[in-house]
This record gives sequence, C-alpha cells and structure tokens, in this order.
Amino acid sequence: MVSMPSFHLFYVVSFSEVICVDGSFPLPVFRSGAPLYDQLYRHIAGAIRSGAMPPGAKLPSKRRLCALTGVSMSTVETAYSLLTAEGYVLAKPKSGYVCADLLPPAPEPPPPAKAAAPAPAASPRWALDCSTSAVDVSAFPFSSWARITKEAVYENPGLLQRGHPQGDEPLRAALSQLLAQYRGVRCSPEQVVVGAGVDHLLSLLLQMLPEQRAIALEDPGYPAAYAAASLHGLAAIPIPVDRYGMDPEALAASGAGLAYITPSHQFPLGVTMPAGRRSRLLHWAASGPDRFLIEDDYDSEFRYSSRPIPALQGLDQAGRVVYIGTFSRSIAPAIRVAYMILPPPLLKRYQDTFSHRTCAVSRFEQESLRRFITQGLYGRHLRRMGTLYRKKCALFTRALSQLSGASLSGAEAGLHFLLTLPRFSEQELAERAAEQTVRVYPLSRYCHSLPPPPSTVVLGFAGLSEEEIGRAAALLRAAWS
Repeated sequence: MVSMPSFHLFYVVSFSEVICVDGSFPLPVFRSGAPLYDQLYRHIAGAIRSGAMPPGAKLPSKRRLCALTGVSMSTVETAYSLLTAEGYVLAKPKSGYVCADLLPPAPEPPPPAKAAAPAPAASPRWALDCSTSAVDVSAFPFSSWARITKEAVYENPGLLQRGHPQGDEPLRAALSQLLAQYRGVRCSPEQVVVGAGVDHLLSLLLQMLPEQRAIALEDPGYPAAYAAASLHGLAAIPIPVDRYGMDPEALAASGAGLAYITPSHQFPLGVTMPAGRRSRLLHWAASGPDRFLIEDDYDSEFRYSSRPIPALQGLDQAGRVVYIGTFSRSIAPAIRVAYMILPPPLLKRYQDTFSHRTCAVSRFEQESLRRFITQGLYGRHLRRMGTLYRKKCALFTRALSQLSGASLSGAEAGLHFLLTLPRFSEQELAERAAEQTVRVYPLSRYCHSLPPPPSTVVLGFAGLSEEEIGRAAALLRAAWS
C-alpha cells in the first residue's frame, strides 16, 4: 500500500463530516448545491484561518489533490487561484503552494447579555408640535414636480456625467435672475455656489477662511451656526441682538473678522434690520482687511404686513457680503438645495480651494429646480404659500391674543412668532403646555451668553393644519389661563 503524505486538511464550518484516508489525511465531503471549487476553497481557507494548517505548511500539488479528492484539475486550479488571489496561499517557484502567515483568529466575544423584554410603547407625548422647522407640505405641487422631474430624466441623459463643482450653469443662471428679481441681489452666475443645505455651504465657507479665528454670531441666534463654528475651530462670539438686529458696537469690540447675521427676519426674535443698522454693519465690514458679513436670508420669502425688504447684499459696494439662501422653507425641507453668492474677493479663493469637489446636489434635482423656476412654477407656488401662511399666522395670533396679559412679537414675517406671558416663567409656560400635549420652545434654548427675555416661548405654525392650530390655541389658552 502506498504511504500517504503527512499533509493534513481539517474540517471547517462548511462541512459536517470528513472522510479519512489512511487515518492521517482528512478530506472534505462534498455536498450538492455549492460548486466543488468553492467548497474546496472554503475548506482550505478555513483550515488556514483557524491555524490548523500552520504558516509555511506545504499543500499537495494540483495533480495529487485531484487524485485525493476525485475532482477535476480545473476544480483544483480554480480553488488554488482563489486562495492565492486572497493571500491564503503563496505560490513558490519549484516548491509548489505553501500556507501564508496569518494572524491568529481573534477570540470569540462573550455571548451578549439577555435583553430585557421591551417595555410597552408609550403613547406620543406631543399631540401638537409648534416646531419652527416644519413647513406645510399639503400644498406641495406634486403633479408639476413629477412632470418636470420626468422631463429632466428623459430629456437630459448627459446629466449622468459629472457636473460643475459649483452647480450646473443653467441653474446658477436661473438663480441669479431669480434673486435679482425677488431679493435685489447683484451677482453673475459665476458667483453662485449650489450646495446641499445652508449648513453645508457654511461649512465650506469656513473651511476656505483658515485665517479667521473668531466669528460673531447673533445672541439669541441660530444654533447650527454655533455648532459650525465649533466644528471648524473658530471662537464663537455671541453678539446681542436688539430691536434693530446685531449690535454694531459690540461687533466692533469683539475682534471678530466674520459676522453671521439674519437681517431680513432674525431668528428667533423675528426683527427686521432697518437701513441705518445695515449701513453700519456694511461700514464695519469695509473698514478692516478680510472682514466679511455672512447674510443668511432666513424666511425672507414670507412677509405679511409689508413688501419684502431687499437683501443686504444688494447694498454692498465693497464686496464684503456672502449671501446664503435655501429652498427648504419655501418648497420643502427634503429639497436639499441651497445657494451661496460669493463676493469677487472670495470667488477665486473658493475655486482654488474646492475645484476638485463635486457638487453635493444631484444634477437631476438641479435640473428639476431650474425648470420649476424658469417655467414660473416657483413664483406661483411662493404666492400660494404666502397666502396660506398669512392665514395660519393670523388664525394663531388672533386666538392667542385673547390670553390676558399676553404680548406677541415677530408675527409680521416668517413661520414663527414669540409669545410673552409675564405671570408665568418660561419653564412654567413650557411645562403647562406639555401637560396639554402641546410642544412649545423656550426662547432660552437659542440664547448663548445673555439671559433671555423672561416668560417668552417660540411658536411655529407652518407645520400645523388650520384645524390643528385651532386645537393648539385652545389647549394653550387652557394651559396658560
């Protein structure tokens, strides 16, 4: 009887039993289903991983393995090719195949602790949420958007290719015309940068201004701006906001080179910055090197008691205003399209810094939005939403003004307003509303260094239906009476 070589193959999880040849050479039992080369490959790889076949151990020749297993040469060759390609086996000239040196397998983790039975689902705490970030999607133009999206897909196969890093030129041209018409913004398409949301564009802007060490932010103000400053290593300097907007004297004393402002409808106080205050901030920006104002044109589309005020950017003669806007409020939050208008001093720097990047907004979505704008659908939608929000705002404020001692502010524009009721603290207002399952937002959550005005909460209305606004007002009157 011919003696067998000392090479050993060991069973792995793919096989439930082995056949021993002469008691020293365990071979796998092949099962139906998986290809034979795959079963052989997994068997040898598992033995190497487990350490049963030590590093440097020699494997049988292809011909010998064919004789031992009874499979074809092509099956063995395919299995050995996979083992070699994945690094389990090394092919050495004139020596055949040997096992590679792999790290020993990690110990098995302890079995997870037995999970406790899940608690029964609690009923939602909030029946009505006066969120400032919600919008009314019931009036979204679904049929029009579906049509132009279909047109964008079928009529523009070239949109499958990479686009311009700043966004496709046709959309940027449409945006520059739209902003000139509605907001008095002066820019060329080359100055427009399209991005996936205001926070994304703000992050890009801060990345390309590494020399800036501090940024002045409104207090109270937009929490995400404070988060962006922290993320990029800038000192966030809170600047008080009075009834005219950011305090220019405090800004001048701050030492910051950047200032982030919401002049059209300050968040969350809702004040509109008058021309005199705007000119003082523009003078601050122009009077020092590398000073810039970041104008977030928050909620500028919706005004209920006067015509929209032109953007601060249109008054800028020194090229020191970066203008940022979004369609998240006027169309829907899921339309993640925002835009940034860079002044000439920053445009080349942006292009040098981010020429390698790809625009974060799908080219099909860009084309759909372009058609929405140029076909007049956006203007029509904006008028419809303005009428709807004006009605909701009037309904909510009229109902809450019946509260004895209550004063309302910031309801002339935007999608939220403030309510002050001196007989309760801010905490009491929120807690009493919560008892009625209505969520309101304390003003202090938007304050960063200064104490908030007392007894004041922020109430959004856009995401509530008219019927829900009536219910919310009734519940809040009961809570705060």
